[in-house]
Amino acid sequence: MSRPTSRAYDVVLLGASGFTGALTAEYLAKNAPPDLRWAVAGRNKTKLEGFGRDVLYADVTDPASLKALAESTRIVVTTVGPYIQYGEQLVAACADAGTDYLDLTGEPEFVDRMYVRYHERAVQTGARLIHACGFDSIPYDLGVQFTVEQLPERVPIRIDGLVRAGGRPSGGTFQTFITALSRPKQNLEAHRARRRLEPRPEGRSAKAVPGRLHRQQGFWAVPLPTVDPQIVAYSARRLDRYGPDFRYSHYAAVRRLPMVAGGIGGVALLAAAVQVPPARTALLKRLASGEGPSPERRARSWFNVRFVGRGGGRQVITEVAGGDPGYDETAKMLAESALCLALDDLPETAGQTTTAAAMGPALRERLVSAGLTFATLSTDAY
Repeated sequence: MSRPTSRAYDVVLLGASGFTGALTAEYLAKNAPPDLRWAVAGRNKTKLEGFGRDVLYADVTDPASLKALAESTRIVVTTVGPYIQYGEQLVAACADAGTDYLDLTGEPEFVDRMYVRYHERAVQTGARLIHACGFDSIPYDLGVQFTVEQLPERVPIRIDGLVRAGGRPSGGTFQTFITALSRPKQNLEAHRARRRLEPRPEGRSAKAVPGRLHRQQGFWAVPLPTVDPQIVAYSARRLDRYGPDFRYSHYAAVRRLPMVAGGIGGVALLAAAVQVPPARTALLKRLASGEGPSPERRARSWFNVRFVGRGGGRQVITEVAGGDPGYDETAKMLAESALCLALDDLPETAGQTTTAAAMGPALRERLVSAGLTFATLSTDAY
């Protein structure tokens, strides 16, 4: 296994003409060191000329252009989703070329299918394929790792994550959510295919557990079936520090019980509606990918995730918090992930991996410097 060193670029961003992609490009322009060789790519080069970077042609429906893109750079960053529709050919190109790959997917089906189809090839070439490098799933993946580091070693560990956020979801997140709801059978098939193929750690157990509705930390903890607990469990299976028996449960933290009932009912109705193609098409038009709120509205948005970890007779409560989750902080997380891969001294990994396993404390340090908070609220015996 060897990583490419003599390529034209360190980082290429695909999708900079979209809303979140443009925010990512702007963040790189302000924060990348002067000697970082980075470029933008897309199928409409005219739309990308305003970034003042080299512009490369790449079309997610043109495998030859994606092959050329992957072979031109050490790292490809993509904001082009839904990834189940537009992502696979780029993953394949990066796996073949030994090129590191980062995306913003929140689609469990996509993550599982890419593992089954391209993990082994990426291991052979040295490519690191890292999904969910935004609000899905960095706050949870790195937040759980931060919590684990403060608990005793070599003991069973149980962590609950409680998510609160205020802000509009991105168009890409909404499209991902609707697409995933409309494909329950395909999601289950992809998950089972991965379970059959992926080896389990010897002598250890690491799982995401759905949990149940209950009161915790002054909130109603409502089980949240997103990609995030799946990503946390993948990290736990790769890292011995998570102990011999690790369990993680993921919740939305809701103040009032009527809001819980309304939310569950609304999701149930939405899940039924998206099974009907005309209804699904109408819903997808409500918030198109590439659209987003004004800077003023984003400035009022926020997120907060509290982790309650127990193990070895100790309880630790930690918190990860930041600003606008759907856009500003997501762009920051994605860009800092690319900078971390390009510039930092990291553990040796290859194949499909996670932010915690591939970058861990190095990425966390970058994000803290960029304004996110990772705080320990309490440490007690229990």
